[in-house]
Amino acid sequence: MPTQQSDNTTSEPVAPGLGIVLTGGGARGAYQVGVLRGIARHLPDLRFPIITGTSAGAINAIYLAAHPGSPTEAAEDLCRLWGKLEFSDVFRVDFWSLARSAFRWTSRLGFGIGTLSSRTLGLLDTEPLRQLLRRELGTTNNIPNIASNIADGKLDAVGLMTVKYATGQTLSWIQGRDIETWERPARRSLETELTVEHVMASAALPFMFPAVQLEGEWFGDGGIRMAAPLSPALHLGANRILAVSNQYPRSQKEADQATSKFYPPPAKIAGNLLNAIFLDVLDQDVERLERLNRLLRKLPPEDREGMKPVDILMMRPSEDLGRLSAQYEPRLPKSFRFLTRNLGTRETDSPDSLSLLMFQGDYMKRLIEVGERDAESRIDEIRALAHSPGTA
Repeated sequence: MPTQQSDNTTSEPVAPGLGIVLTGGGARGAYQVGVLRGIARHLPDLRFPIITGTSAGAINAIYLAAHPGSPTEAAEDLCRLWGKLEFSDVFRVDFWSLARSAFRWTSRLGFGIGTLSSRTLGLLDTEPLRQLLRRELGTTNNIPNIASNIADGKLDAVGLMTVKYATGQTLSWIQGRDIETWERPARRSLETELTVEHVMASAALPFMFPAVQLEGEWFGDGGIRMAAPLSPALHLGANRILAVSNQYPRSQKEADQATSKFYPPPAKIAGNLLNAIFLDVLDQDVERLERLNRLLRKLPPEDREGMKPVDILMMRPSEDLGRLSAQYEPRLPKSFRFLTRNLGTRETDSPDSLSLLMFQGDYMKRLIEVGERDAESRIDEIRALAHSPGTA
């Protein structure tokens, strides 16, 4: 763990409009926490007044938005939370729970018998995660600290993204001050008082975690159809964005190298699908924004039709988090290890699907260390983004 002390260079005021976008990625969300701690070590007073989160990022987003203390205290508390996480804190991993869920799914899919109640919609029972969030946020459902932070001027807006299964629309649940909702055919927003259930809905990994009912409709992980992950932060007023991805930027040589030698196992196929759903879209959206920025900067302000360039800084892991997970696989709970190995996690060098579900303390701490180191290596860029007045 880095030991460099804070340089305390936060006397320059931060202009309004600074946002942070926290993406999905399951257990990889620990990397985001490391980034936040690295920032806090050097910029201990830096707040992000606009916060958006999806899936695992929704957990970190709501924690930041609701924390009553300083940014440094929020980062340290998040590190404590993720650093002690075990599988049993997120979903039930005892043999009988896994066997019962597997039997129900097999019966339904293989033989067309049985019914799936709301408690068996997902392969894994995530009631432990719900109870953990309630304890950590100090509530049974509503999260009053968000409104307090908005009233105190510590927070402008926070948004959590979900998908509405009945229509396939991405729905952003937002809470803030003087915000305007938006509506498109594929994505829309709704102003509300955020609760633990909104977090659970945003983090409901498809098939793995059960969907969550909000206002009479079923919702799941917001990354499923989130084509423009930067959009909510922009709608909420961000003119500078720190986007934290959990996807390692492979070199051309690494991208061309096969990670499994034989017929692709289910775990490898699932990993490709999950990366496409949760991680690839942020890279694509950032690329689109940067291309638009270049175009706008070539135009005089009067010809931009009201649009302005948006400063964007993308943080990515310096290590492959999927490959890292393979090092910790032997220490998985036996029942869960039996399930994942049958899906072929040992038949690939980079079990990305496993890394999304590896809520294991030692792996979490490693990801936090990587995130903290990466943030410290780019702290000058982060500082410049934070103290920029925004691009005109």
